[in-house]
Amino acid sequence: MHNFYTYNLILSFLAFFLPCFLLQATPLAGSQTTIQKPRNETRIGAILDQTSRPGKETKVAIELAVQDLNNKTDHPLVLYLQDSRNKPLYAAIAAKELIDEYKVRVVLGGHTWEEASSIAEVISDSKPGHDIPIFLSLATTTPPQTTDQWPFFIQAVPTQSTQMNAVAAILQSMGIHQVTLIYETSSSASIVSHLSQAFHQTGCVLTHISPLTSGSSSLDEELEVLKRQQRKVFVVHTSLELGVSLFHTVKKMEMIGDGYLWIATNEITDRFHSVNSTVISSLKGMIGVKSYYRENTPEFLNFRRRFRRKFRSDFPEEEQDEPGIFSVQVYNVLKTLETVSSEKLHDWKPIPVKTVEIVNVNGKGYHSVYWTEGLGFSETVEDEINGSSNYTKSMDEIELILWPVQPWYANRRRRNLAETSDHLIRVGVPTQSLYKQFVSVDWDAEKNEHVFDGFVVKVFDEMMNKMNIKSYKLIPFNRSYDEMIEAIYLKEFDAVAGDVSILAERHKYAVFTQPYTEAGLEMIVPVRSKISNEAWLFLKPFSAKMWWITAAVTLYSGFVIWLIERNDNKDLQGPIVTQIGIVLWLAFSTLFTLRGDTMHSNLSRMAVVMWLFVALIITQSYTASLASMLTAQRLEPTITSVEMLRNMNKPVGYCNGAFIERYLSEVLMFKNVSIKSYNSTRKYAEALNSGEIAAIFLEVPAAKLFLAQYCKSFIRTGDTFKVGGYGFAFHKEFERFSDANKELMNISESGKLKQIVDKYLVFEECVDEDTSPDENGRLNLHSFWVLFVLTGGTSTIALVIYVIKEVKKSNPQHTSLSGLISAFIKDWKHRVRRTSSIVASVESDRDNCEAII
Repeated sequence: MHNFYTYNLILSFLAFFLPCFLLQATPLAGSQTTIQKPRNETRIGAILDQTSRPGKETKVAIELAVQDLNNKTDHPLVLYLQDSRNKPLYAAIAAKELIDEYKVRVVLGGHTWEEASSIAEVISDSKPGHDIPIFLSLATTTPPQTTDQWPFFIQAVPTQSTQMNAVAAILQSMGIHQVTLIYETSSSASIVSHLSQAFHQTGCVLTHISPLTSGSSSLDEELEVLKRQQRKVFVVHTSLELGVSLFHTVKKMEMIGDGYLWIATNEITDRFHSVNSTVISSLKGMIGVKSYYRENTPEFLNFRRRFRRKFRSDFPEEEQDEPGIFSVQVYNVLKTLETVSSEKLHDWKPIPVKTVEIVNVNGKGYHSVYWTEGLGFSETVEDEINGSSNYTKSMDEIELILWPVQPWYANRRRRNLAETSDHLIRVGVPTQSLYKQFVSVDWDAEKNEHVFDGFVVKVFDEMMNKMNIKSYKLIPFNRSYDEMIEAIYLKEFDAVAGDVSILAERHKYAVFTQPYTEAGLEMIVPVRSKISNEAWLFLKPFSAKMWWITAAVTLYSGFVIWLIERNDNKDLQGPIVTQIGIVLWLAFSTLFTLRGDTMHSNLSRMAVVMWLFVALIITQSYTASLASMLTAQRLEPTITSVEMLRNMNKPVGYCNGAFIERYLSEVLMFKNVSIKSYNSTRKYAEALNSGEIAAIFLEVPAAKLFLAQYCKSFIRTGDTFKVGGYGFAFHKEFERFSDANKELMNISESGKLKQIVDKYLVFEECVDEDTSPDENGRLNLHSFWVLFVLTGGTSTIALVIYVIKEVKKSNPQHTSLSGLISAFIKDWKHRVRRTSSIVASVESDRDNCEAII
């Protein structure tokens, strides 16, 4: 759009048609007849559509503003006016003339974006060396990032954003969430962007956009299409003329009143001051947002008096001479030149508008209330009357002011939209649910009606109750789940409440709420004993470190006892090999036999007692741990992954549902012939136990219930595939869809969802895999280190005392610890050699005797 009227096209038109199109530019301040610019003079140009009401008002307001400014300054403004005639091409030609011939410093104009963009394109293509003027745009529908493309572009009037925020606030207050937009194609389509951004903040959605052409002969056909929609709420963004024609057709087609709501933007309502009461009364029943400005200030009253006099003089053909928002805005823009020089205009921005007037056409006039951004609705504007105003977020409290005749939409509790009691919502409920805990559909012969129960049904009831929707009917459905969702598209149902998975394919036919259960698909397989048949099971109770430390401490204790007792017990004497065997025997026999009666020294008895205490604890712990491993049910899955299952090429089962079959075959790559479906949990269990199938795939909620029923035989394994999750389905035009999601969140956060789960889905959950802090429940060193320190320390103390006594007995001259230890080692070696010699001599004599015999 920005490049539609390019510089080359303009030059072509200038060459051929400039004599016809050239418009006279008349300086209104000063009598200069030459283009030579005085030093203290600022030239500004205005490009206006002087065939339209906004253009006429703007012309008068600009002339009044220039007159006021020139009366106060020695640096007069010289104004050059050009008429665009509502043609972007004419606006471009006028802009080039103002820049090239009149050397203006400021260009003002462009009530429509099409004109404003044409002017901006010409300015951006100015010849090098020319001073690029500032462009003050009067267009209210300006796309974003405009100033990035054209640094000289200044949005001189507020955009439509505040007006659209007011529309969104009205709809939110009424509880309306889906709207149709009707806009005129000659207007900028950026209104769609402004309205969508405003709706994004309130959760409202544009469900349909209908462009209209001025003077279109197909208006009846367009409205007939809109009449067939279930949504009867419309936002109208057209010119006043097309809006009046549209509303005339609307009344003729009986599309007003009960069941309909029409909201007009300020494109229509800002013209109310310029038309007579007959035109306004033709819009009876329409509400709208209107630009607000203060009308009771002395400054405005003075401006109004002068404006009316000059307007009647310049445009006597106009019936109404009241100033409107167009004249007020441009007068205020020109007044900024009094305080802001043209060099600093780049940094100037209009004062943002926060208040919007809301009008309801009634009779030959309209009633007004106000909406202020960040504050809400009010009967008056803050500080306008008695210095204060009361604000509310809802329009309910001020409806008697806005709508004294109380139409259908004046009271939220009596609205006749799709969500009210006059419209029965048909809700499909599946009869083929795998678990009655989720959905139960039974026939009550006494009452002659179906009875619905289960977790899903109760959550749906709670959600509808919180939305204050009472008129809905649950209807059983006994075909497949995919067909049930398609039935919404075919208008057999308005919604579906069941254990229905949220799938991308199903979004073609309906919209889904957020999931209210866990999402995912899990694989369940039979279990087997994990360790009871292992050959080295007897080593499992202790960790490796525990075994090594136990052996070391045992040997150490045996050595200490042997050392202390060997002098008094001939059985503990002999060759080195024999004595090593004796040490080993002493060490490990004390684990099972208390031999205190054979001990000669209290030191050895002390070491033995402590070691026996530790050995008792260790042996009992070992026995208990091994018994637990032999008797406890420690289970593991027979199949640990999908890859393993696929390589085994064994059949698998799945819950009823075409989407799981597609997922298994297309995503997990199982052969179709190996996929089997069952319709009951008992058949699943039988097929798994008999080996008919090797595994089953269930969604997470169903998998939890299945394992609750068969916790001894089966276990979940492998990855959880992120698919599905249960959600409620509605037709795509459901008004209260965002409310449904909001109330589901409230149900969850308030704890109500947990209460329903406890009532219908309570079960003793199986542990998928046994876990323990260390190596599958082995006893480790950390649990026994204190005992090992006690027995080792006791043995060491006994050893030290024994060494000291023995050395002092044989070497009384040694008094230091090092001397005692050295003497003990020498004496010990000597005794060992002597003992070995004696034993060897005895053995030799015995052999000789045997030889003689």
